[in-house]
Amino acid sequence: MAEKTNLFLVPTPIGNLEDITIRSLNVLKEVDVILAEDTRTSGKLLKHHEISKPLQSYHIFNEHKAAEKLVERMTAGETFALISDAGTPAISDPGFLLVREAIKADLIVNCLPGATAFVPALVNSGLPSDKFTFEGFLPHKKGRQTRLKKLAEEERTIILYESPHRLIKSLEQLKEFLGDRQASVSRELTKMFEETVRGSISEIISHFSEKGVKGEFVIVIAGKE
Repeated sequence: MAEKTNLFLVPTPIGNLEDITIRSLNVLKEVDVILAEDTRTSGKLLKHHEISKPLQSYHIFNEHKAAEKLVERMTAGETFALISDAGTPAISDPGFLLVREAIKADLIVNCLPGATAFVPALVNSGLPSDKFTFEGFLPHKKGRQTRLKKLAEEERTIILYESPHRLIKSLEQLKEFLGDRQASVSRELTKMFEETVRGSISEIISHFSEKGVKGEFVIVIAGKE
């Protein structure tokens, strides 16, 4: 498999280290080099599964400079696997630029199926999952209000990622622009303290204001009726 493909995008667990496919493990064992968002985080996963391969750092701060050289190495015959700290590469993580450059160079890119945080959060929310829009992280400053105004008119279920220190602020802004809709917030998916809170945005704000905010969050919001 590795001889036919130049670049594999390999999803990694979003929490529980056992949530990785047998095929993904085999690919990681076969490639020449593993590109990792954080080599320390990925090193723990590889050690857990007894995989010993050269690790190279590939993250948001070096991906522009690194992509061209990596494509040259693939063209010369090396095979690579790209992994992120958690989930599927290029989904709110580095990867898109490398994939684009590899395709331009007529190299073979293969994305394996696997873990992505927003899918279990959506399915577990109880909100319609037949049609949805994934927005990733909202802009921090520039364009944030414009994006919120557009989302206010979105009829499909809306999925967002959010960090703990911005969760309450984002929920308050979502309530302001979208109204007090039904929503679901999941945190620490697949981990020991996994939690999903469902209800109106106001109820969810109240819950996390009283309990405190820890972990990585997926916000799922009902679309406009």
